[in-house]
Amino acid sequence: MTWQRPDGRQANELRPVSFELDFTKFAAGSVLTRCGNTQVLCTVSIADGVPPFLRDSGRGWLTAEYRMLPGATPERQRRELMKLSGRTQEIQRLIGRSLRSTLDFEALGERTITVDADVLQADAGTRTTSITGGYVALKHALNKLVASGELAQLPLVKEVAAISVGIVDGAALLDLKYEEDVAAAVDCNVVLNGNLDIIEVQGTAEEGSYSRSQLNQLLDLAESGIQDLLVQQRQALAN
Repeated sequence: MTWQRPDGRQANELRPVSFELDFTKFAAGSVLTRCGNTQVLCTVSIADGVPPFLRDSGRGWLTAEYRMLPGATPERQRRELMKLSGRTQEIQRLIGRSLRSTLDFEALGERTITVDADVLQADAGTRTTSITGGYVALKHALNKLVASGELAQLPLVKEVAAISVGIVDGAALLDLKYEEDVAAAVDCNVVLNGNLDIIEVQGTAEEGSYSRSQLNQLLDLAESGIQDLLVQQRQALAN
């Protein structure tokens, strides 16, 4: 029996995506990113100064934090306060690595950028939505610094976006929602830049294994979806 997608999408079809810029008032850049029923608030803060290992180097830094709010899932999530779960640490490191790949740190100067990704509602794909929306919030914030004269040039060298792909009942699917994510035999998160070069691939066989040809099929599917996301990011930032 062929897997029927719960929302009726084609195998290569993204969920509806939207970016609501300036969702909050005080952040240097903010965007509420929606990917189907997944909603992530991405905010950017920019401060003078850098961590000790970069002091007097003339280079800036970017770090990321990720949290899932208590009401983001059907069963309340406990707040992570003093100790972060391994999952949270892994996701925020992924977000940080992905967004650092976009920056010219010398052009940024000795400033530290913090990107916060707060999941308001989770229906799978929260880490990929955080990266895709985090880039929009980052560029939006840096555009403001250039417009104000605080930066002479935009310190961005690449775009970045991310998407999930997986194999469910033998079918390769783009942009898994929750019911598909939990049923997937293979779950894969793909991060690409604007040239469609790979930043990161996280691919796991949840049961058994999968072949090189299946991996190629998943990467082709992810590349197609990320091309669409890059277009939507550009449109959001052009408005």
